[in-house]
Amino acid sequence: MELLDDVRTDAYLGRLGAVRPEGAGAASLRELHLLHLRTVPFENLAIHLGEEIALTRDALFGKIVTAGRGGICYELNGAFAELLGALGHRVELLQARVYGKDGEVGIPYDHLALRVDGRWLADVGFGDHSAYPLDLDEPGEQKDPGGVFLVRAAADGAEGDLDVLRDGVPAYRLETRPRALADFRTGAWWHRTSPESGFTRGPVCSRITEDGGRITLRDHTLIATSADGDRTEEELATDEEVRAAYRAKFGIVLDRLPVALHPRPQEE
Repeated sequence: MELLDDVRTDAYLGRLGAVRPEGAGAASLRELHLLHLRTVPFENLAIHLGEEIALTRDALFGKIVTAGRGGICYELNGAFAELLGALGHRVELLQARVYGKDGEVGIPYDHLALRVDGRWLADVGFGDHSAYPLDLDEPGEQKDPGGVFLVRAAADGAEGDLDVLRDGVPAYRLETRPRALADFRTGAWWHRTSPESGFTRGPVCSRITEDGGRITLRDHTLIATSADGDRTEEELATDEEVRAAYRAKFGIVLDRLPVALHPRPQEE
């Protein structure tokens, strides 16, 4: 795999507010993982702005680093994989199927996660999830600021599949065979277009805050959750207030607001 050059690598690190690590170790991976979650938001605005989701190196770098945007899992973890590879880590792209509220798994290539250096599950593209990489070699529970996680063999899945649980609830089923970024194009297309995808129901933008909480803008609702779990909601009355929240909270400058592709039913 062709790696990011030094100029682009330094620009990406600058986007995260990080200095170039001296080596590709577990400690620097943890730091970059957390910085990514704090700095680059999970956001599906492209879907509601009529923008394409292009899974190429140039497109990902241009959106996340040059334009200062975020993205969905394919974009965030796809770009992060490029950065980690340029810094000397061995990175493999893994496909996962996300568990729904009904306990059933979603479509193939529903999610993209990363296996780093053969041991670490890095995931900066799943929204509210672990703040640090998870240890794939750890059979027991792993405590993290995002909850208590467990990675276990999927009893009713294909051999080698893993279930990732958060606070006892399955989050997604991970297939351990490495994939190429192009393999995820169908999943990205489905999430960008299908009325059955939660991503098409309305715009959302979210990131971890520096104090360990989370800030989320969903449609016109600004949601702040503290590290202790206290939650406040503020309804933004005007379009300008929404654009100002995107600028102030996420560093995203929009000349127009995203409009829900397939709006949520009122009862939801």
